[in-house]
Amino acid sequence: MSDIKQLVQKSYASQPAYSQVKAGFPENHAEIKTIGDLLKINYKLVEAKEQLRQNLISLMKSGAQKYPKILGYDDDVIPSLDRAILACHDIFLIGQIGQAKTKLVETIATHLLSPIPVIEGSITNDCPMDLPQNELASLLEGQEIDKTLPKFYVSPESAQQILDNKLDTKIKWVDGYQRYKYVLATPDISVKDLVGYIDAIKVAKKGVEMFRIESYSPGQLLQAKHGIFCIDELPVLDPRKQVTLLSVLQEGRYTTGSYPVMFEPKTVFFATANPIDYTHSGKVIEPLYDRLKSHIHTHYPRTIDDEMFIILQEAKTSKCVIPVFVLKTLARLVQKARNHPEINQAKGVSVRFGIHGLELLVGESERVRAIQNQSVAIPRHSDMYCLNQIAKFEPSEMDDTVENRSRIFEELLVDSIRETSLEYVQGIDPNVLESIKQEFAQRTLQVSQKINWNDGQASYKNQLQHFGTLNSLLDSTLGRVKEDQKSLEQKLTAAHIANKNIALDGTDEIKSAVLEVILDGLCFTSPKIIDKKESGYAVA
Repeated sequence: MSDIKQLVQKSYASQPAYSQVKAGFPENHAEIKTIGDLLKINYKLVEAKEQLRQNLISLMKSGAQKYPKILGYDDDVIPSLDRAILACHDIFLIGQIGQAKTKLVETIATHLLSPIPVIEGSITNDCPMDLPQNELASLLEGQEIDKTLPKFYVSPESAQQILDNKLDTKIKWVDGYQRYKYVLATPDISVKDLVGYIDAIKVAKKGVEMFRIESYSPGQLLQAKHGIFCIDELPVLDPRKQVTLLSVLQEGRYTTGSYPVMFEPKTVFFATANPIDYTHSGKVIEPLYDRLKSHIHTHYPRTIDDEMFIILQEAKTSKCVIPVFVLKTLARLVQKARNHPEINQAKGVSVRFGIHGLELLVGESERVRAIQNQSVAIPRHSDMYCLNQIAKFEPSEMDDTVENRSRIFEELLVDSIRETSLEYVQGIDPNVLESIKQEFAQRTLQVSQKINWNDGQASYKNQLQHFGTLNSLLDSTLGRVKEDQKSLEQKLTAAHIANKNIALDGTDEIKSAVLEVILDGLCFTSPKIIDKKESGYAVA
């Protein structure tokens, strides 16, 4: 027996000679750069489902985060996922738009799949250990293998690299995210897109026969080999294409047309669907529905805190200061939209409403005040009417007109502002309220998006010289806001969310935003203390 065959045989038959940092991922992976290096350590490829299982177990034992940046699912979705992954199931996620279904799958791919060694240049994640022992030995000895065999192990390009470079064939460590394949099911997705096809250009250029492996161009499934294949909105896929996926779930393999080769992608299969399509008879063919073993239902954030955390984690804003009360009002606006009887709840109200809303609020505060004054952007309640342009809900049982959408949006916003602002004026001494009422009986306080705390005759600081009691209330409320901001910072730290825009930067401009909250609250007290008029706030 040749030295090469002995090396390969020993490597395949022996236990791994390395310590693992993750399932199948050697601690000294940086030193392992060739097929020869892999054979010396007796490398063993751990299949994707087993990688997920072993790595999840390790995280559970250590108490580390299992699904970073996935919020609000600790009591239901996460336990369901844990069970499914430990059982090595393929998974069907069912939930409305904007419930982090695909983000969840991407997180699993990134954090629970281990890096694997792939032959350099391979687009089908070809690991040398995909090859049977005798075939790898033959290639390393410079002998071509019979490519007409009815099973795909590695691509012709990878096999040629081994023939050319022998034990020095270079490998690279490919992480889980690079082995994650996301496909949005649309009517124009074809069977060829999924399983690949015979490429006429390759046939013409290479002069190969039509049905030899060299003529094949891999589809999405094979590009997800040893990884995760996620098909979004599965019910949109027509039954003929679903049958293609069925063979992967049922037998772990597929063929393409009359092509005489069996392909085994060895992938973990995830699918997503909207609840309406999921429950609609015939949308997902019964055998496929049955073989997606675990069906897990997602949901929208159930608490104001979870909604706020997701908004802060996902929103992309410039440097700013985000007052906790503005954030709370925004989160309330989103959650109220999900319960409004005139909004089509079957369509759902995505968490992106809040995420895009915060981004827009920062942009609005920059547009109106911060850029002109060369100051930091601080959103206020008066900025929030601009959110109408991202209110992407659908009216229910009425005409979907701009007027109807605007009316519903304004009702939701006013109600949200009312709830938040009342939190900051509850419990105020009645004598203080009476004194403030007397101050407003003598004059009007002008309020506008464009008015700053300390900028000219109409500035809030200048106007409040005539409202002594209100000014004192502003100081005490500002102290409470600072406490609330600090509490939010602590909660974010505990939830592993980094956001530097929560810390107050010492500017007096925050007083303008707090003043608006107090004025709104005084409008909503019972009985009203003040009222909002065209010229500003005056006695009710």
